[in-house]
Amino acid sequence: MISRNIPKTRIVLCLATLALASAFARETGEKIEPGKRGVIRFDESPIQSGDGEQVRHRLSAVEDPPPYDVKNETFEILLPPAHDAKKPHGVLIWISPGDAPTIPADWEKVLAERDIIFIGARRSGNKRNIFDRIRLAIDANHNLRQRYNIDGRRVYVSGFSGGGRVASMLGVAWADMFSGTACFMGVNFYTDIEAEDGKVHGLNYLPDETVTEVAQQACRYVLVTAEKDFNRANTRGVYEKGFVFEGFEHVKLLEVPKHGHSPPPAEWLGKALDFLDEGKR
Repeated sequence: MISRNIPKTRIVLCLATLALASAFARETGEKIEPGKRGVIRFDESPIQSGDGEQVRHRLSAVEDPPPYDVKNETFEILLPPAHDAKKPHGVLIWISPGDAPTIPADWEKVLAERDIIFIGARRSGNKRNIFDRIRLAIDANHNLRQRYNIDGRRVYVSGFSGGGRVASMLGVAWADMFSGTACFMGVNFYTDIEAEDGKVHGLNYLPDETVTEVAQQACRYVLVTAEKDFNRANTRGVYEKGFVFEGFEHVKLLEVPKHGHSPPPAEWLGKALDFLDEGKR
């Protein structure tokens, strides 16, 4: 539930995450073999996820986030086959609608070609509460920066269907931590949206105004739908009456022809990443 009247706590911004590459990031912990999926665990959460009040107020949520400890969580990670620790890499933090952070096999080549590390939390599907799904993505962001040489300009959050909806909220409400967002066949927004089919999609969260300004001016967003996607009208409505109407400077709508509600062919991931990467490579 969302409230417009919650007194705002002090939001701790992390604007440094949008800066240049973290050239002195160190690699520690588990040894992950490039080109093969590995399992990784983390020991700490930043204040943006570890402080329940920060999480609640970033969304203007009435409910208190439940207890959470990242030490109890596991993540799947994939380094590009030619990963070079001395070279800054991008990151795609994936939120799945199911418990396993799966993506199509042909997407992996697209990520590798762009020097992007993939990571997704296990047990972060639609059945889990929204607060934990958000905190898991934030913790993946924070901890990868400590372990790998990450280009802060290329830290992207993404997801499919319900995972795309969560990614869309993170990409705006935590715009100081994610420079780009790619939503595949699912997207939420912070205003009521009347879609072209006449259905009204109510607001899902209310982000902090200062963070929203960062999102509108500095971040990039790609909304991907398809000709036969049952979320098509919702996605098109959010694009036109949400992001564009609200003055987001860098947003793009992609529509896959003759495709339904499923992850699109790899070329469409490439198109989305090319837009997010614009001016950064």
